[in-house]
Amino acid sequence: MIRVRVVGVALDPAQQHVILLSPFDAAADGERVLPVWIGPQEAMSILVAIEGTAPPRPLAHDLMTAMLGELSATVDRVEITHLEDGTFYARLVVDTPRGQRSFDARPSDAIALGARVDAPIWVADSVFAEAGVPDDAVELDPSPEEERVEEFRRFLDDVDPEDFQG
Repeated sequence: MIRVRVVGVALDPAQQHVILLSPFDAAADGERVLPVWIGPQEAMSILVAIEGTAPPRPLAHDLMTAMLGELSATVDRVEITHLEDGTFYARLVVDTPRGQRSFDARPSDAIALGARVDAPIWVADSVFAEAGVPDDAVELDPSPEEERVEEFRRFLDDVDPEDFQG
């Protein structure tokens, strides 16, 4: 498996959200990226986690993180395991008091949860061989979610509790 990092969330020419994963060790694993198409809510959730922005109310992945903590469980790693008919498959590996457990997950959900707890993300060699592209071959527009996250961050910096009093 190849350890990767999230290098960005963007829109493809068809205005579909795509997360870009790049090997940690480009010298050993090649200068390439793995584009994984995701939904707009997942894109926002991943961006919130990567940017470290705290939403005013917990998102679904924040809730999962809190639940895992209360159950004394931790996310060990995210694994993107295979690609079948154009669909990526992932596993979320969790350490629990009863031992390690592995859960089938959509890559976007696994990455959104893993990003919140700084869990490593791994991609099967076969997935990178089949779907990876040279990093200079990807020309995408920045995601509008990135702009929304920045706008939300500015709002949080400037808001006072008194602003909500009637």
